[in-house]
Amino acid sequence: MSTLSFDRKVAHAVQRITSSAFGPYQSAVIRIGFSATYLLFLLRELPHRHEMYGPDAPWRWDMAQQLISGNQSFTALMWSDSAVWFEIVYAVALLSAALLMVGWHTRAMSVLFMAGVLSLQNRSIFMGDGGDNVIHLMAIYLVLTRCGRVWSLDARRAARAEEAEEAARGTGVEADVPRRSMRGDVVGPVLWVALGVVLVAASATDGLGGTWWLPTLLWILWIGEGAWWAVNRYAPRSQTRILLDVIANLAHNATLVVIMAEVCLIYATAGWYKIQGSRWQDGTALYYPLKLDYFTPWPGLSDILASNGVMVMLITYGTVIVQVAFPFTLFNRRVKNVLLVAMICEHAGIALLLGLPFFSMAMIAADSVFLPTVFLVWLGGRVTLVRKLLFSRGNGLPEQRRAADDEEAPQRSGDGGHTLVG
Repeated sequence: MSTLSFDRKVAHAVQRITSSAFGPYQSAVIRIGFSATYLLFLLRELPHRHEMYGPDAPWRWDMAQQLISGNQSFTALMWSDSAVWFEIVYAVALLSAALLMVGWHTRAMSVLFMAGVLSLQNRSIFMGDGGDNVIHLMAIYLVLTRCGRVWSLDARRAARAEEAEEAARGTGVEADVPRRSMRGDVVGPVLWVALGVVLVAASATDGLGGTWWLPTLLWILWIGEGAWWAVNRYAPRSQTRILLDVIANLAHNATLVVIMAEVCLIYATAGWYKIQGSRWQDGTALYYPLKLDYFTPWPGLSDILASNGVMVMLITYGTVIVQVAFPFTLFNRRVKNVLLVAMICEHAGIALLLGLPFFSMAMIAADSVFLPTVFLVWLGGRVTLVRKLLFSRGNGLPEQRRAADDEEAPQRSGDGGHTLVG
């Protein structure tokens, strides 16, 4: 009896892992958070882009080429030293970040977003900080997630196709609805062909760096997207379609676990290294950055905090305690949520007091993988309500407003119960 019960539990676990993509709201927040962070960063550095990554950078193009020939990293900016090519790459990075944030053809945009992040960061590796390293890693992970299932233009388009299929059900033509919806979306095949041409050219000219994983990943994604489109177009209810869905779910769920492990590793290493520092041990570590001009955007506020020794000590020790303890609290939902709020507040304080907004935004976006699903659904509902109140003052018809609300209704992921991300 116990063996049969164990087998059923294993079968149920396998069924859940393969049949659904866990954490759809968490992965959507990660997508929005990191793409918004990098978009705002690129916009802020728009006047200085040539000095940071372009032809006027102190780290010249030939110096970057020598370094990249040794570390075998990828950057499209090494394909040409032309200023026009640099502007094209920068514009693609900007556009892909914006389109990924709103979830327009999420898979293709995630690949372009990854290419833009790697191209700019690997061009001038000495320009980055800890936040850039997190964005670097998450940009790679995002291409393997199904991060457009909710809160995206892709989700809205899928909801409309599902409504059309339900409306046509019972008329004898419902089997042709997926095909008609696929015909209507010509942007996807065009993007697939265009990216395929670039991929073939880059592979033929050794423009993908010297590592094996990046060309392999890009070719698997490109071939997989083509197979996905063909199956959805010609056999939407076949066993092959189910198999592709299972593979996508497995890749998504495994990547979500990697992201969670990455966040835990960041905090664990940061916390344990802090414990070894004498300034963290005596509770004065926070005092010193508050006295550096580079980290004091609000000198008056920094002076007020630095003059309070008790507060400096409490924040210093609290930072270490929260970072070290967080990985050990994942299986206690209430304690985990308390520490999660503390870490988010900590990064908000870093953005305000130390003038590191993009580092803080990147870390808050990474922390969001642990946010409870109930909270995210509630937050999405409040955003939808605010949007409805703002746009209800326009001239739209009530029927149109109700249709828009229905499109943004929370989707059920089908993975009931609580997990580490919910």
